Parts: sequence; structure tokens; C-alpha cells
Amino acid sequence: MKIHDQYRERVNSCLDSYLSSIPSSPNSDIELRDIMKYSVLAGGKRFRPILTYTVASLFDSEIEKTDSCACAIELIHIYSLIHDDLPAMDDDDIRHNQPANHKVFGEAHAILAGDGLQALAFSIISSDPLIDADIKIKLIDILSSSSYTMAEGQLIDLSVVSKKVDINILKQMHQKKTGALLNCSIKLGAVLHNANENDVSILESFANHLGLAYQIQDDVLDVTTPDNLLGKRQNSDAVKNKPSYPSIIGLDDSIKTFKNLYQNAIDELSHLSVKSDPLRLLTNRLMSRTF
Repeated sequence: MKIHDQYRERVNSCLDSYLSSIPSSPNSDIELRDIMKYSVLAGGKRFRPILTYTVASLFDSEIEKTDSCACAIELIHIYSLIHDDLPAMDDDDIRHNQPANHKVFGEAHAILAGDGLQALAFSIISSDPLIDADIKIKLIDILSSSSYTMAEGQLIDLSVVSKKVDINILKQMHQKKTGALLNCSIKLGAVLHNANENDVSILESFANHLGLAYQIQDDVLDVTTPDNLLGKRQNSDAVKNKPSYPSIIGLDDSIKTFKNLYQNAIDELSHLSVKSDPLRLLTNRLMSRTF
């Protein structure tokens, strides 16, 4: 089994454990933790926690110390998806090849599930006995500021529907809405194990290229990939009149752009003070992904 698949299995197990440990609510008709589980355990690429594990492995082999950060970043990501799918936001009814959370449990319960996941993300880092208190403060600061930036990106996304926008506006939106959490995933893995400032700076530059590449690639896959493989509606951007890289610069140039960005990200890794082969391998796998 490839190491990245092992990371995926590990984070799935940890997420299940964290959610199952939430106390039950005897006075409620439905458990909030079950609504949260519905979305969290539905599958997904787990790219963000895999990034956190991979970066952490460059500096330290103590994988148990990385579990809470890996889970926290995925919980923030899933909370954002639950809220993004709501009718007041992106209005999507399919996520990970199953009905969106609000289609099953209702909008109010979906909002609460997202709220619960956000709170749990910070809780599992703050209560992790393996992480020193001063490092916890840094990690929580990174996670909270990245979450806010992600929300800013979603605001831009909502504001540009049915509008013609400059490519720089779209780039800014992607860097915030998608790039912020990818950057966070990488920084958590580095800061957790006290990487030096120069390595953190290099990884930030790597993350900036990677985050934009990933989202432009998503724009391309939205056009080229069928529903059953994509896990959501194909051509959803076009249906909603949302600007995308393919709609502005064309499909072929979009493909060239994200491949160049991935290559720029890989080039940054040569400057690290540690061997970066696992991160280089992961980046190459991402470049060739089909969903």
C-alpha cells in the first residue's frame, strides 16, 4: 500500500474515533454527531490531511503527533463544504456521490453540523496531550486565520456569479477559498515539528503554487469529468453562471496553467533543508489526478 493511501486510512480511522467519542444527547431526536458523521465519513480524497502528514514526515517520524492537526484541517474543510452546499450559498444537492447534508437533514441541521465540525477542529488540537502548549497556540492561530481567509474567498465567489471578471479576481478568489486551507495543511505539518523559518517560507511559496494549481485543475475537471467520477454535478460552474479559468482563458490554456504551477511548486522543494521526495511524489500524483 502506498504511503499516501496509508495516511488516508489513518485519518479516516482517527476522524471516526473523534466523532464517535462525542457524548450523546439523550434529549434530542437526532444526534448532532450523526449528522456530522454523515458528511465527514462519506469519503473524499483527504488531500489536505495527507498533505499535513506528508510535510510532517519530512521533519519527524512521530506520526501520532500529527493526527490531531490532520483531522482538524479535514474537519474545517468538510464544514466548509456543508455550508457551501446550502441553498443560500452554492446550492448543490450532491457531494461525494451522495445527497448533500442539507438534503438529508434539512438546512438548519446542516448549519449546526458545520458549526459543530468547526468547533471540534479547534478542540482536538487544544486537547492533544502530545503537543506542547506554545506549539498549540501557533497551530490554532494558523488554523483560525486560514479559516477566515477561506470565508473571504467564498464571499468573493458569491459576488462574482453571472459577472464578467478579470482573471486576477478569479486568482485571488481561488487563493483564498481553496489555497488558504491547502497552505494551512502544509504549515501545520511544518510548524508542528518546529521546522526552521527558511523551510516554512519555502513551503509557503510551494503551497501558493500548489493551491492555485489545484483549484484551476478543479475548474478543468468540472468541465471534463462525469458526475459519477467527480462526485458532484458536472459543469456546475457553467450551470450557475460562475466564472472559471476555462470560461475566461479556455480549456487548453487552463490545463497548461495548472501544470506549470504544479511544476513551479515542485521546483520550490529543491531549496528545502530536508529531503522532499514524499512531497514531490504527492505533487506529481496530484498533477495527474482525474477527479
